[in-house]
Amino acid sequence: MTVIRIHRMINLLIAAVWMINGLFCKVLNLVPRHREIVGNLLGLKYANSLTLLIGFLEIAMAIWILSNIRSRLNAILQIVIIATMNVIECIAVPHLLLWGYYNGFFAFLFILLIYYNEFYLNSKPVLNQ
Repeated sequence: MTVIRIHRMINLLIAAVWMINGLFCKVLNLVPRHREIVGNLLGLKYANSLTLLIGFLEIAMAIWILSNIRSRLNAILQIVIIATMNVIECIAVPHLLLWGYYNGFFAFLFILLIYYNEFYLNSKPVLNQ
């Protein structure tokens, strides 16, 4: 299997994670815990609308990943979002996380996968100027 094919397969996996979390967990509300987390962090009054917004943004992230447009910027943004979100959740609402504090560990592994996929498997030659 070529490096390009592995990179594409991992890209599909990463996009699927964003799509599943956005569409199924948040937009379709199949995992109400996500709405609880948003409600605890940002207020119950806006929990429904903000959870939907976050879900649609996660779906947009999945589409952006699949588009391969500005993929390095995309990877950096994913890493920042995942790290920030997990730090905030671990501090503010660890009791609502699926794996409690271990969520941070799985988020770290996901960040490593995103980094490896973009900056090692998708290495682009630098042109000498």
